[in-house]
Amino acid sequence: MDITQILLAAQSPDGNLRAAAEGNIKQFQEQNLPNFLLSLSVELSSDERPPESRRLAGIILKNSLDAKDSAKKEVLIQQWVSLDPSVKLKIKESLLITLGSLVADARQTSSQVIAKIASIEIPRREWQDLIAKLLSYMTQPGASAPLKQATLEALGYVCEEIPPEQLEQDQVNAVLTAVVQGMNQTELSSEVRLAAVKALYNALDFAESNFANEMERTFIMKVICETAVSKEVEIRQAAFECLVAIASTYYVHLDPYMQTIFNLTANAVKGDEEQVALQAIEFWSTICEEEIELQEEYEGSDDANSTVNYRFIEKALPSLVPMLLETLLKQEEDQEQDDNAWNISMSGGTCLGLIARTVGDAIVPLVMPFVEANITKPDWRCREAATFAFGSILDGPSLGKLAPLVQAGLDFLLNTMNDPNSQVKDTTAWTLGRVFELLHSPCSTNPIISNANLPRIMTVLLESSKDVPNVAEKVCGAIYFLAQGYEDAEPVSSLLTPYLPNVIAALLTAADRGDVTHFRLRASAYEALNEIVRVSNIPETSSIIGQLLQEIMRRLNLTFDHQICSSGDKERQSDLQALLCGVLQVIIQKLNSSDAKSIITQTADQLMLLFLHVFACHSATVHEEAMLAIGALAYATGSDFVKYMPEFFKYLEAGLQNYEEYQVCSISVGVVGDICRALEDKILPFCDGIMTVLLKDLSNSQLNRSVKPPIFSCFGDIALAIGENFEKYLPYAMPMLQGAAELLVVLDQNDEDMVDYGNQLRRGIFEAYSGILQGIKGAKAQLMIPYAGHLLQFTEAVYKDSSRDESVTKAAVAVLGDLADTLGPISKDLFKSHLFHVEFLRECLDLDDEVRETASWTQGMINQAIVS
Repeated sequence: MDITQILLAAQSPDGNLRAAAEGNIKQFQEQNLPNFLLSLSVELSSDERPPESRRLAGIILKNSLDAKDSAKKEVLIQQWVSLDPSVKLKIKESLLITLGSLVADARQTSSQVIAKIASIEIPRREWQDLIAKLLSYMTQPGASAPLKQATLEALGYVCEEIPPEQLEQDQVNAVLTAVVQGMNQTELSSEVRLAAVKALYNALDFAESNFANEMERTFIMKVICETAVSKEVEIRQAAFECLVAIASTYYVHLDPYMQTIFNLTANAVKGDEEQVALQAIEFWSTICEEEIELQEEYEGSDDANSTVNYRFIEKALPSLVPMLLETLLKQEEDQEQDDNAWNISMSGGTCLGLIARTVGDAIVPLVMPFVEANITKPDWRCREAATFAFGSILDGPSLGKLAPLVQAGLDFLLNTMNDPNSQVKDTTAWTLGRVFELLHSPCSTNPIISNANLPRIMTVLLESSKDVPNVAEKVCGAIYFLAQGYEDAEPVSSLLTPYLPNVIAALLTAADRGDVTHFRLRASAYEALNEIVRVSNIPETSSIIGQLLQEIMRRLNLTFDHQICSSGDKERQSDLQALLCGVLQVIIQKLNSSDAKSIITQTADQLMLLFLHVFACHSATVHEEAMLAIGALAYATGSDFVKYMPEFFKYLEAGLQNYEEYQVCSISVGVVGDICRALEDKILPFCDGIMTVLLKDLSNSQLNRSVKPPIFSCFGDIALAIGENFEKYLPYAMPMLQGAAELLVVLDQNDEDMVDYGNQLRRGIFEAYSGILQGIKGAKAQLMIPYAGHLLQFTEAVYKDSSRDESVTKAAVAVLGDLADTLGPISKDLFKSHLFHVEFLRECLDLDDEVRETASWTQGMINQAIVS
């Protein structure tokens, strides 16, 4: 089998040739994997073979070692690990030879494949001489520039692929030495210097002890700062990217170098190419993020002035803010039309916003003169920059500092919504949204929005919702935040009632616009509509919301008549259906929580028909929104929902089995809980099907782990609904709960994600036990005796683990009370032999009211069990 010819045929424009070649590749791979991988590596390394076949050989080789899907990746790793060592050695030798190839594509692919193999082997203490071999290519006499470049790329990729602890310190030192030498101006090849800077970027995480050593750190910083003024723009950009990474990783070591870095960044922002200037601004944004984090960490503690926080932003403020304000004047024409636009003015405004969050009030006197000087100038760039500057600093300074400025400037902003320039109106609408989001507090003594100015605000917003799509989208956002401010102010939300019909009409019109080429205006309009419904004051508005319900149902019904001629049409239909189902969910929830509940019961049949029709369209996004709306409908209709179950169950089952789109699966699990609470024991006929699928979900390694905690909670919901009928599921559910509990006894404290997930899973397990104990309580309580000891051991282990969060504490305390309540006197000896509960409950008395209340109830239940 001539691998070269097959690889070339696989790229042929002739479909038949291509299909046959792809079949041959697959057959070769399946029948003789070792030889297949070896042939690919030989193809890649041979300069006599065509570049096209070498490129594809490299891609297939790389894809044979790595995959995005974690389960598939694990299979590929095991395939590599189980290969004969002599075959692996030959492949690795071929790859190392390829680093010296004359063909750039082959060199680069080879360096990537080397890194993929390193990521498998180095953690297994294999290929221990790789770093030494790569470094030898850098130092060998007469090493060509392409070889050095490819070697540095390989070193960079290896550092990207493996965790820092996998390299010995002397290896790290050697890598850094080689990389820094490659960056040196005496290196004539700019390609080598660029590869060296990129390799340093990837190696920075490994350099912790080097940065702790002042002499080594100063040398590295000196080389980076020198490289930041290289004559090649790409090298300058890569050097600033290193500085950004250092700002994040080694903030505590930066103090001696800040003046030099300020000068470098200032020069780059003022006069360098945009891609370099963007990284220079990013450096300061990163410093802000570090200092914000430090302030949050030490907030309220005696360490607020800790030496760890150097307050670089505060010190640089007088020079930094003017530099950034100048960037705001460098807008691009029509940048507001491009959703993905990112340029120096946007970057400067973002950094200004972070500085406001870092230093608070101190930024205001530095920015306001710029705003006042530019806001009325004839040049639109000046007006837009002034508005952008004002909007950027609204998050951070105190309300006392900002409120007078906003109250003085609000009318001016409203007038600016008539500016002749679209970009100015776009930024003004965004700024109004920020004012409403951050400063609008109806219950405060001197609110930004009052009876006096609300009519003017509403008039301007409703008129501007008819503006060009990008402006209208920001206006919808402003309406959303205006409404949101009234969310927790029930009596005050009546202020919006007179405007409700006009606001709803304006938002529906905006959502219907024929010029909506981008989806964002429609989404923004419906999201604003949802918020208007949430804060509306029922009963004042129940008839208006009832009419809106009919209108949204009409619109959803129309989507089924859309002509679907392409995947784009299908996607647009799905997106619109998802938005409309979202509005229906909010309306159902709003009307259900009031005296207007009858509106839902009268339309429930029509609503359910619509949702079932949506499911028939088979789309994941709609599936989610329709499923959530059905959960709300089940909650609203209670036991009457049972009549929909025969038809709905097949869609619920499909949702629960949707492993690939795990969010759909997760939402479906939540809806099972809603239906259990609505139907109670009327759900019994469907429980076999539901439990079967849930147990399969728990055993499925492909299902995203985030779905598993809600599944355990769902066991509790089902048990609560069907009571002692849950007995038949105990032999299946309990081993699952016990197995999961055993995995969670100790969590890796260094892995924040694992701690967070572990806490979610523990809470799910406790909620399952609580539901099952409460459901089984009564005549069949003794069924739980075999599981009680294990539950107490698990609860004790969680009690002793400092990484548990408060929600886990509450769930654990509740389950102890449920155990005592369900088993009664039978549990006496169990509690006497597991005395940890005494200290646990005492600890809970110092926590918040909810936990304290639960602990108090639990204490009563345990005392009752022990005394009796």
